[in-house]
Amino acid sequence: MAKSPEVGTPAPGFTLPGLLLTEGSAERRDYRLAEAQGSPLVLVFYPGDDTAVCTKQLCSYTSDLDRFKGLGATVWGISPQDVDSHEAFARKHRLGFPLLADTDRAVAKAFGIAVPGLGLRRSVFILDADGTVRWKHVALAGLTFQHSDTLTAQLAAL
Repeated sequence: MAKSPEVGTPAPGFTLPGLLLTEGSAERRDYRLAEAQGSPLVLVFYPGDDTAVCTKQLCSYTSDLDRFKGLGATVWGISPQDVDSHEAFARKHRLGFPLLADTDRAVAKAFGIAVPGLGLRRSVFILDADGTVRWKHVALAGLTFQHSDTLTAQLAAL
């Protein structure tokens, strides 16, 4: 398994299928990390759609999306479920940012957070406008998550 990228190093590039729910319709497309350059990006790796902690985490980030946008940042959620699962999850909880499908966990492996047989570690990576990792948190157990206050403070420091 690859090591997690260190702060100050470029994030591993990737392309993943995903969707963004806007006003009830789901826009499906491929998301490329290279296309996100030019503004900060918050990559939220979460273990599973519609699970208790993941739901609480992603709903809290949706509630605070204006705070992220106010700092010029975009948020992407990434988990091993497919795009159909993401769409049902996004619709059920009205999630307001793209959910990307890392079904083979290749991106989780590239970020060093894949756990064989279990999925992935709940993690957040904040990238600057150039795609460099500026802050990260990789959970050991994943029973809690990083709150918006922590993430927006890190973004404000960029």
